[in-house]
Amino acid sequence: MSSLGIVFAGTPAFAAKHLKALIDSGHNILAVYTQPDRAAGRGKHLQASPVKLLALEANIPVYQPVRLKAADAQNELARLNPDLMIVVAYGLLLPQAILDIPKRGCINVHASVLPRWRGAAPIERALLAGDAETGVTIMQMDAGLDTGNMLHVLKTDIRATDTREMLETRLAEIGCAGLLHTLANLDKLQLSAQVQDDSLSTYAKKLDKTEALIDWNNTSSQIDLVVRAGIGRNPAYSFLNGERVRIMQARPVDDAIAATPGRIIKVIRAQSTCIAVACGEGALELEAIQLPGKNPVNVRDLLNGHSPLLTDGATFSQLENP
Repeated sequence: MSSLGIVFAGTPAFAAKHLKALIDSGHNILAVYTQPDRAAGRGKHLQASPVKLLALEANIPVYQPVRLKAADAQNELARLNPDLMIVVAYGLLLPQAILDIPKRGCINVHASVLPRWRGAAPIERALLAGDAETGVTIMQMDAGLDTGNMLHVLKTDIRATDTREMLETRLAEIGCAGLLHTLANLDKLQLSAQVQDDSLSTYAKKLDKTEALIDWNNTSSQIDLVVRAGIGRNPAYSFLNGERVRIMQARPVDDAIAATPGRIIKVIRAQSTCIAVACGEGALELEAIQLPGKNPVNVRDLLNGHSPLLTDGATFSQLENP
């Protein structure tokens, strides 16, 4: 299938890994579509997406329309005369007029086992729900939101220590392999595509930053899911003595602790001292945190430095000024 003229559409690093797999395997990439450069960082300078940077490095033409409903954007794609469009975390909905342009249609690599977790944040939602497994679905796109017929499905377990970053890395690996398999068997897979069962669908809405605010009245296992789902994008946080503290790494324990939820308790281990925070049930042992304007730091190092912030009896709060 390397003779197919392919247009690739994607934006973040997850998508860039799939583009690289296509380039490395010798597929014919006519052009790349990605979202417009965005202001980012403290200086709010315009930054190109990972997909754009990779495409420029590979000397592939890059297009960055603001929207795809405009006639000029559709005419632009039609002039490329693609056989197939591959979409991976692009971030723009494709109207029917765009879907109709490629001769073999448009296929999408989606980071869930559809129809579960259709939408923008399937990795985070799978983690927050405590799902035992997830995966990648490669589907033939239609005008709905992740509703197209399924060409190829790959699954992976969600491990008890998986963070969003770890799970995304693993899903990218199986997604790249699945995409190359799909292209090598496109005729057969398009003929045998499976219709999704809409009655089993769930919606993975984009996470709001407020969802990362820890409610210490929840169980330690529930809070652990919030911590793991936030790594790399929206880290879990709480307030301590007016300081916004991000929880970067933690471990839930089931120990029964008679303390107000959010209260810090020193824990003496055989080799060292750590801290735990009382939860509605159990406790959360903090392993790494991040203070405002600082890099993440190991909690053990803070304790060795006699940090005044992490004192026994201090209490985390959902309010900056309780």
